[in-house]
Amino acid sequence: MAPTRPGNYRGRFAPSPTGPLHLGSLVAALASLLHARSAGGLWLLRIEDIDPPREQPGATAAILHSLVQHGLQWDGDILWQSRRSAAYDAALAALRSGGHLFACACSRRELGPEGSCQRDCRSRQAAPDGPSALRVAVPADFESQWLDPWQGPQHWPLGRQLTDFVVRRKDGLYAYQLAVVVDDAYQEITDVVRGADLLDSTPRQHLLQQLLGYPRPRYAHIPVLADNAGQKLSKQNLAPALDDAAAPDNLRLALHYLGQPAPPAGVNNTRALLDFAVAHWSPLNLVRAPAVTAGH
Repeated sequence: MAPTRPGNYRGRFAPSPTGPLHLGSLVAALASLLHARSAGGLWLLRIEDIDPPREQPGATAAILHSLVQHGLQWDGDILWQSRRSAAYDAALAALRSGGHLFACACSRRELGPEGSCQRDCRSRQAAPDGPSALRVAVPADFESQWLDPWQGPQHWPLGRQLTDFVVRRKDGLYAYQLAVVVDDAYQEITDVVRGADLLDSTPRQHLLQQLLGYPRPRYAHIPVLADNAGQKLSKQNLAPALDDAAAPDNLRLALHYLGQPAPPAGVNNTRALLDFAVAHWSPLNLVRAPAVTAGH
């Protein structure tokens, strides 16, 4: 995979403070950092703190501490999504004025596959009474195509129409799809490197970028790190937090899962490990696979 010309690359890492970083988080962050640094580009940090009910006290501080202890230093100031409500409201207003939104009052029990609206909410002229979510009406002819360097050619909707998706939740909180698109445009992100578990978010983000007139970054999705039972390593699945005191060992393990050359035995500190990893970054070594299993 060939990134943009040196100096023109802008990547990012965007964790949610729902818990501390784990090994899967480190693998994703490291891939994103190495791809940016090898291109001579910037690596930005965004804290996606727009879902207070799911946030864990102290998680943000733990995330920042882990990044620093592992030598994963970001460029510039941190972008906090909790301070970006005016930008999200402006994007919602633009979508509304373009006729791309509708109010959906469906309860959880009434939702269909992938949380789709199963009633006639889209065709209603008047907003429903009571709390409602705002959904984007996906055009019937919408298609999303891109060449993913690690997942291969992508052509969505893969034989089925994408469902109308939520951009503002019924509880009034902004949805991930809206916030990430607005912030990627604001931060002028050129390249998004993230886990393959977010592959199906990309066409939705493509649509929002199209509707809002935003540029489209390049997207690359690394294989997801799974446990021995085949479950994705995640906070929801109680993946153990990184041991920050073992940062060099963690970095070596993450490089192994990314298929990268092993640093020499004498390279023992995080700075030297990362310098070696940047100099020897080989994206083609990252196998196109649906999952890589930790512990094997």
